[in-house]
Amino acid sequence: MYCQKCGLKLPEEARECDICGYPVAGANRGAWGWIVAVFVLLTVVAFLVGQQAQSPETAVETNLVNQAQIAAVPDSAASEPVIAPQPAAKIETSSADLMAQVNPPEGFQLAAVYGDLGPMLLEAGAIDYDRFVQTYERAGRPLTDDQLAILTASSDEPILINQENAYFLLNFFWAVGLTNQNTLLTEGLMMQRSEGNVGRYASTGGWTIGSRPATELYASERLIALTPEQQRLVEGVAEKVYRPCCNNHTAFPDCNHGMAMLGLLELMASQGASEDEMFTAAKYMSAAWFPQQAMESAVFFKATMDLDYADVDGRMAVGPEVFSASGYQGMHQWLAEGGELPQGPQGGNSCGV
Repeated sequence: MYCQKCGLKLPEEARECDICGYPVAGANRGAWGWIVAVFVLLTVVAFLVGQQAQSPETAVETNLVNQAQIAAVPDSAASEPVIAPQPAAKIETSSADLMAQVNPPEGFQLAAVYGDLGPMLLEAGAIDYDRFVQTYERAGRPLTDDQLAILTASSDEPILINQENAYFLLNFFWAVGLTNQNTLLTEGLMMQRSEGNVGRYASTGGWTIGSRPATELYASERLIALTPEQQRLVEGVAEKVYRPCCNNHTAFPDCNHGMAMLGLLELMASQGASEDEMFTAAKYMSAAWFPQQAMESAVFFKATMDLDYADVDGRMAVGPEVFSASGYQGMHQWLAEGGELPQGPQGGNSCGV
């Protein structure tokens, strides 16, 4: 093993260069993993000094119906990182403890309420009540009385995220994001890349439990009214919230997770939520939909920054460096090579109803 900075030959157990002090711990974990770790570390530094972290440009992909869009991890990386983070000792946290961090047993309460959304979705034809209920019965996860009430009556109870209602929230907010009028749908990447057929996406062609076709529902109803300032807030947050099933951000909601996240962000902004509250909500909602990926990110942040998941800024937790498809694959590889992959639940919520 050689020092990456001065070239001195080092013993295998060396943690840093005896000549220049350059850290070499974990040098066998792969270049891409270091790039991920370095980028996230630098992002944390930017937060601490009060600067606005800027996400790197990520190529936008099209998530077509029944077509996986997982980006390949780059084969090459930059030559020498400016800073190499010092990983902590091997993380000994149990999978159960990790799951409790990313999906708190008591749930995570959002700064938002359902209001009249349920009845409005039924009236608009975005949700067919019988089809919606039958979908959950066929899945062996029948809706609770509280969830049925959300569909049919106004609710002022704060929205709570937990593993028991993650599937309900996914389809409920998918209907919201799909149906609500918003320029992100009518003028944004969804239209720009649709080639004249907005029904070609997983988030449109995949919605089969409304009483109207998805293409008719698309941006058809003013379910949530936003002021210009709130619209800018939604757009700014959506462009920075990614999902590990593809390399796209929420401003391009071409799959159900993206469309549902858009609906959630619109609701929160309309009810006065702050940017920080919206990013935190995205962090815990994403963890409920992608528990395995969130558990791995929890290990990654603990190993590289000694941060518990609760202390990870939402911008980092759902940023492209760890929570896009390519970012996640790089992080996964880094953890695998270090023997730190947690064993969590299989799957999560799929890209269909």
